[in-house]
Amino acid sequence: MSELITTQDVQDLLKVDRTTIYRMIESGQLPAIRVGKQWRFRQPEIARWLTSHSAVAGEDAPHPLAEDAPQPQPVPPVGSGRALSLRELLPMTAAQHIQDGFADALGVTIVTTDMNGGPVTEISNACGYHLALMRNEDALDKCAVVWRQLAASPSIEPRFYPNEMGLLCARGLIRVGSALEGMVIVGGIAPEPWPPQREKLSDIADLFGLEPQYVEGKTDAVFRLEANAQQRALRAAQRVADIFAHLAEERAAHARRLRQIASLTQL
Repeated sequence: MSELITTQDVQDLLKVDRTTIYRMIESGQLPAIRVGKQWRFRQPEIARWLTSHSAVAGEDAPHPLAEDAPQPQPVPPVGSGRALSLRELLPMTAAQHIQDGFADALGVTIVTTDMNGGPVTEISNACGYHLALMRNEDALDKCAVVWRQLAASPSIEPRFYPNEMGLLCARGLIRVGSALEGMVIVGGIAPEPWPPQREKLSDIADLFGLEPQYVEGKTDAVFRLEANAQQRALRAAQRVADIFAHLAEERAAHARRLRQIASLTQL
């Protein structure tokens, strides 16, 4: 199974209906990523969620998704000594607002991922062409493959690369301490010339399991940036990454202090 799984997959795992899952997502009890009108879930997070609730609840306790179940409070695992993930290091609500603001101001699409290409934030300001291709349930997995390739790019400074949709994208690196923890990816930008030749559009449609005529009809719904605007978008990719790195560094330092206090209390 792919690391990113669908709502139906989570239904099968938890043995609950779709409405219950949506309610748990909206209340913040179930970790999820929204892409357009669809929800996606990271399999390791769902596995950890299931393990933690099973360990706490016990066999006779109400199912954690039940109406009358107690609402769990998110607690960063700072006492375990385990390295925190980027999702745990970032104040996610603030990070999403920052990302949304930059995406709207620049007229581009932005998403933040880990170094494996797994989305950490919701996608901000997705263009219509992108949303059209994301109708396919496997589309996010295809995007994650390209994002993972961006992580392996030897270029330190952001630069544009073509993605699987035929659009331009670039990444800024989030460095926490000496480690690279994630990427801020800027995209949704049409290259020149645009749109692609019909044969290329047919290949894109086939990749995403869509009709070529449908894809061709959505090619106008992209972001077109002049050269100077593209350069601003490149600079912004690293600027947002640097902001997130600063936020993550502060939370990592806070976690270290809490671990030190915890160790002192055990002496």
